[in-house]
Amino acid sequence: MLLRFRGPDGAFRLTVNPIDDFSSLLSKLLENLPKDVDPSSISLSNQPAHGQERLLKDLTGVTIEAPGLTHGDILFVRYQKHDPLSNGHTPKGAAGSDSSALATSTNRLNGAPVTPADNLSVVSRRAPTGKELNPWENATQSALDNRLDKKDGKIQRPRDVKMCRHGPKGMCDYCTPLEPFDPKYLEEKKIKHLSFHSYLRKINSATNKPESNSSYVPPLSEPFYRVKSACPSGHPAWPEGICTKCQPSAITLQPQTFRMVDHVEFASPDLMNKFLDFWRRSGAQRIGYLYGRHEEYAEVPLGVKAIVEVIYEPPQIDEVDGVTLQEWEKEKEVDEVAARCGLEKIGVIFTDLIDAGTNDGKVICKRHMNSYFLSSLETAFAARLQAKYPKPTKWSDSGRFGSCFVTCVVSGDEEGQIGVSAFQVSNSAVEMIRASIVEPSAEPSVMLVQNEDEPDNNENNTVSRARYIPEVFYRRINEHGASVQENAKPSFPVEYLLVTLTHGFPSDPKPLFQKQAFPIENREVTGESQDFHILARLLGITRDRVDHDKEVRAISDFRLLLFVHGMGVLNKDEEDLLYQVATQHDLAEGYQLISTPGWATLVAILQESGERPPKRSSEFFSFDRVAPSSGGHDRLAKRFKGVSLK
Repeated sequence: MLLRFRGPDGAFRLTVNPIDDFSSLLSKLLENLPKDVDPSSISLSNQPAHGQERLLKDLTGVTIEAPGLTHGDILFVRYQKHDPLSNGHTPKGAAGSDSSALATSTNRLNGAPVTPADNLSVVSRRAPTGKELNPWENATQSALDNRLDKKDGKIQRPRDVKMCRHGPKGMCDYCTPLEPFDPKYLEEKKIKHLSFHSYLRKINSATNKPESNSSYVPPLSEPFYRVKSACPSGHPAWPEGICTKCQPSAITLQPQTFRMVDHVEFASPDLMNKFLDFWRRSGAQRIGYLYGRHEEYAEVPLGVKAIVEVIYEPPQIDEVDGVTLQEWEKEKEVDEVAARCGLEKIGVIFTDLIDAGTNDGKVICKRHMNSYFLSSLETAFAARLQAKYPKPTKWSDSGRFGSCFVTCVVSGDEEGQIGVSAFQVSNSAVEMIRASIVEPSAEPSVMLVQNEDEPDNNENNTVSRARYIPEVFYRRINEHGASVQENAKPSFPVEYLLVTLTHGFPSDPKPLFQKQAFPIENREVTGESQDFHILARLLGITRDRVDHDKEVRAISDFRLLLFVHGMGVLNKDEEDLLYQVATQHDLAEGYQLISTPGWATLVAILQESGERPPKRSSEFFSFDRVAPSSGGHDRLAKRFKGVSLK
């Protein structure tokens, strides 16, 4: 009878005798498998995953027909491969040189060179390394994704009094629950994009059908616009060789129909006001990273919202027309403290504000439908950040798909008011930036398609030829109202790469951190600094007394937590208790914290170098000398305000 076999390196068929032993399959299998397969690791299973897997060597004495195999059945083969680099010897010059790495990779275990005719296994761009065969099985999803996976997502509809003719327990076409991706419902609710899980239900219903009893196939696949390495055709690697199997296909840009995050919610208005204070005081722009969490968003079927609890401002050089980010040495420390408070880095926010000069608080509207909403440079910046923070999911063949990282812009709206806009860039945009296919242009509303013959950014302006640029097209509505396809070279509108999100503030704010009194980091240019004196004042610690009630209440401040963490006076258990008090606001645990040895050390340090004593009034100047009728107080304030730090 005929049996089909499928493994990570392809599929093949064998003609076998049903009464033969399973051990007789070993020689036939090795003829169809790569030469570097370990025979003792070959196993057979009736399912691609979670099946009844048995090692072939353990099936000695069992006939092929014993498990109930019939003509045309398929078995799934798994195996491990020898490591061609682990021959027990380190090649000469193996201290990181390219030549030694090449020499190592082109020799067998016995030192003999590998010829091109040898059938070595080929690792594709999505194949994992080591024993990991299915990346989606090892993907660790968030708890929110696991909860949404268990929901059916159906949109319930009440019984229509006019159209329904059945009883209260019946159901018809007018009251049947709708799918979460129903287009009429989305249009009625003015929902522009599908949520990620609604989109997942839509494509998974067509990819994996339970009634067909077929094996599971991940419905999601990330775009890949680069030349595949280790092409099975056997030609030299790019740029020396290329074929239709390894070169990327032409790209047709279309607006992305789904979004990974549907809504951005700022925990409190004070969060935004504190961030905007820098621009109000200096007139320069500002950038900050958003720390928060993701939760369900009920306004969109199976929706997800990002709740922002903290805006952290990294080291930067701020100017009137932009921001230059500097090296952020404490990024890991900030991420660690945020993680221990139940938060993660979920986005970035920056300002683009210019005062209108009308003395009424209005600003100039720069971003509108006739100009741009997110410039090409900002789009590339957002794409790099989304590539840095991918979303793990078990529904993708690579174990990850897209990103939940959001980009927010604070700019002027059409009415001259300060407004917030939230965006993500499409998965195609992330891959095009990663593959160096596009680059920002001087015109903010368009993105440039790179040319393979353009010189690299080096001193000699040489061309490396290591970049392959596929054809890029996009569709637009022409002057006759027809949809036409055009070549994206040399440029195309940046709006094809954007996905818009909604944003807002809760009607009843309940922020995780109840205090924001501690000075904001990296604002020395506006006169704000963090030191022991301010910490002592906020905690109510003086040389003579300690206000324990004030201590417990002031702890719920993220920047205060970072400052205390940087002091290094609390051990791990005491810090965990500190973060628990700051986020859960439990007074009992707060008094337990202030009785720990580490907190006592902190109090002693602050009492020695903490709050300054009140300054004595100067004997050379007195406000009494200024006549009240002359408006001396106002003139003094105006003179001080006019002093320039330059």
